Amino acid sequence: MQPFTIEPGGRTTQEQSFRVMSETGAQKLKIILIASGCDGTDVGEAWNSFQWVSYLSKRHDVTLLTFRKRDKSPASLQLPGVRVVEWIDLPVVGRWERFNSMLKPGYVKFYAGARRWIKNRLSAGESFDLVHQISPVAMRYPSPAAGLGIPFILGPVGGSLESPDGFGTELKTAPWYTKFRLIDEWRLHHDPLLKHTYSSADLVIGIAPYVKSLLGGIPSHEVELMSEVGMPCLPPQRHGSEKTKNEFRLLFVGRVIRTKGLRDAIRAIAQVKDIDGLRFDVVGDGYDLPACKEETRALDVSHLVTFHGRLQRSDVDAFYEAADVFLFPSFREPGGIAIMEAMSYGLASIVADRGGPGFVVDDECGIRIPVSEPQNFASQIAEAIRVLAQHPALVAVMGKSAREKVRLQYLWDGKIDRMEGIYRRVIAGQPLRQS
Repeated sequence: MQPFTIEPGGRTTQEQSFRVMSETGAQKLKIILIASGCDGTDVGEAWNSFQWVSYLSKRHDVTLLTFRKRDKSPASLQLPGVRVVEWIDLPVVGRWERFNSMLKPGYVKFYAGARRWIKNRLSAGESFDLVHQISPVAMRYPSPAAGLGIPFILGPVGGSLESPDGFGTELKTAPWYTKFRLIDEWRLHHDPLLKHTYSSADLVIGIAPYVKSLLGGIPSHEVELMSEVGMPCLPPQRHGSEKTKNEFRLLFVGRVIRTKGLRDAIRAIAQVKDIDGLRFDVVGDGYDLPACKEETRALDVSHLVTFHGRLQRSDVDAFYEAADVFLFPSFREPGGIAIMEAMSYGLASIVADRGGPGFVVDDECGIRIPVSEPQNFASQIAEAIRVLAQHPALVAVMGKSAREKVRLQYLWDGKIDRMEGIYRRVIAGQPLRQS
């Protein structure tokens, strides 16, 4: 099937584009952005890709190569002024959302179509300053732009984290297809298409330091660190005027799967249930929810833990407003938009010292818990909860630091400024500072 190509009205020609100035006063670049999904009405990776494209297209001449779910709105209708080349997902697979999201069986079709499109445009005499593949974030997909002679940036990429050994038994409840993650690192070093993608990239952007370790001996030119997610702005400053006296509210937001650590958080709650005013709100749904509910009953903490299920965006914001501490002990989390959202609301955090959360949260804005095995993990989470419950001034200071870190590092305008500088240095062939 041929892709749908939408050319925005009044498109500048190639010769003109280099004489047009962006909103920042710098010359516009002609960029191909590749995203396996780009949808401002969706959630997760597709929504995040939409943010990258939306912000970058305000400054540069963007062509988007993307892949759309059959029941979703075309990116061309959401991104006026962007040249959109779009392929449609395979039939049937959309019925299994999590399976399709993780394995992306339609990516083969997208890869072949996008690579053919780029080659055809180059053969027709069109030129581009740079290609940037912004998704998939997972490191298991080769890029259609690799080795085509255009400066090429890949990322932010992440994932492929292994689970700690001590959690093996409890992870057996995960869906069968999640076991394919076990070969991700092997493929990085043995799959020829994947190796070619990473070795030919002028720059790989990793979402946390562990990405450098996973790449190992693959001779990518540069590795820079940058979170894959951002915030459009800071929410209004919380005043806490409506908080109940002597209340200490913990909050979890995310998919309820075993690796998110919600069972461990509930076990920790059982160890600190003597704390006055303790409440734990859980927002989210997933296959591990029945096991978590059973855990609250078995440990006699049902009166302290409230499961709210999956909520609308505005309702989730209200929980951030009401919470004191964000409790998110996900031990195989590549990035984590929920962490950033909580920090933007001025919440101190308790997170696993692993993956994205262990990188985003520092000692000034939260407590990081080392991960070994479930019993010890829960005990250390409980200790962190008790420390913060006993020191409200520390919670306030950490929350203020968290909000300030988001302001300085994770607002979209600032992230785009930084990415724009990366683009120009890669195009000029200048080395980047290693993060």
